[in-house]
Amino acid sequence: MSAATPDVLVVGAGPAGLAAARAARRAGASVVLLDAAADVGGQFWRHLPVERPAARESVLHHGWERFTMLREELARDPGCEVVTSGQVWMVERRDDGAPRVHVLEGPADGIDRRRRAFEPGALILATGAAERTLPFPGWDLPGVFTAGAAQALAKSERIAAGRHVLVAGAGPFLLPVATSLLRTGARVKGVLEANRWSRIAKGWGARPQELFAARRKGSELAGYLGDLARNRVPYRTGTAVVAVHGRDRVEAVTTARLNPDWSRKPGTERRVEVDAVCVSHGFVPRAELAIASGCQTDADGSVIVDRNGRTSVRGVFAAGEVTGIGGSDLALAEGTIAGTAAAGWTPKAADRRQRKIHERFQVRLEAAHGIGPGWPAWLSDDTVVCRCEDVTAGDLRETAAATGSRGLRSLKLSTRAGLGPCQGRVCGRTVEELLASQRLLDPGRTSSRPIAALIRLGELAATDVKDEK
Repeated sequence: MSAATPDVLVVGAGPAGLAAARAARRAGASVVLLDAAADVGGQFWRHLPVERPAARESVLHHGWERFTMLREELARDPGCEVVTSGQVWMVERRDDGAPRVHVLEGPADGIDRRRRAFEPGALILATGAAERTLPFPGWDLPGVFTAGAAQALAKSERIAAGRHVLVAGAGPFLLPVATSLLRTGARVKGVLEANRWSRIAKGWGARPQELFAARRKGSELAGYLGDLARNRVPYRTGTAVVAVHGRDRVEAVTTARLNPDWSRKPGTERRVEVDAVCVSHGFVPRAELAIASGCQTDADGSVIVDRNGRTSVRGVFAAGEVTGIGGSDLALAEGTIAGTAAAGWTPKAADRRQRKIHERFQVRLEAAHGIGPGWPAWLSDDTVVCRCEDVTAGDLRETAAATGSRGLRSLKLSTRAGLGPCQGRVCGRTVEELLASQRLLDPGRTSSRPIAALIRLGELAATDVKDEK
């Protein structure tokens, strides 16, 4: 199997990847833009498939005109190959240290996916982030959705997660999710933010003059709050869903007031009848490919880059949420800078200024809506932590204590936490924090996986052995 050699290979076709591909093309580089989804746009611009478009797709998206401009410009550019349904399953290092990227092209459930390999002059990782949901009793019942999954159903299928829905967690992402649910016919019974108003005000209110440059986000916020007000949806702070109840699916939830550290306040519990609950406690970078490439990561799992988007590995760049959670505007700015630099040009000062403006939003986001340390107190010993392998919080604690193990890998093998079909993408950070809080765990990351995606044994065995190490 011979390898294609574009000047720049961009993995991920969300805001950062699209901006990076366009910038690299404008700098004269040949580009391959690769995404595992069936169309470009990423999670931010997830939309109906082209065979059944909506008459007013822009209603559910911010920056829709910018997206369509980027998509059309790259689609008609002969110097850019756009590969969709292309899953990167491994990144290896060649003898000269440069990356070799292995891809399976075709539907994820297909049986005859096309094998491809790329040896680009520069690799840009724009793999985005995964949603984080903290566990609580009953979160494995049917009818519990991540907020992102509920929004994806609303945007790409026009399906509401339920008829009577509660949205809960932390962060401004809860607001567009509630709006999407309202526009698909759901009754949203409330939006619950775990952080108190005092923290939110402190996080967003410091140096308010800095927010003027990013005032467009203020208009977005006003639009979401207007939707909640028109539909009489209450927004409560310092409150969380701490348990879900039901026999075969969600029938009700228990909410509770939280202390500033996110531990629950006894006596504040309240039962709410719903048939679905959508939960999100923020995002974590999707750094599997970066780690497989040898890139250094920060304490929060984000990829460390320099001012041009270069990682610690020669020829590998990163942009967007994989370098830190900061929103689509920051991702667009970072993608433009990384694409320009990967093509060998010097990024423009105007692009650097845009990145600086939106980096301030990134800092405020964590200050206002970061996860508090008291959430493990929500869990009982029989609360499921790893849903794929049915591993409970008690299993983790007891196994760590019984084996005396301090290594992440050995604890994963002993408990099977993080070894199911999702490969720790849902529970990985939670497992790390639960064990680290007991001083039982040596440093490690569940996202460290040489094989980055599910691949059939037949597909692995069929690989041309002459091109494998």
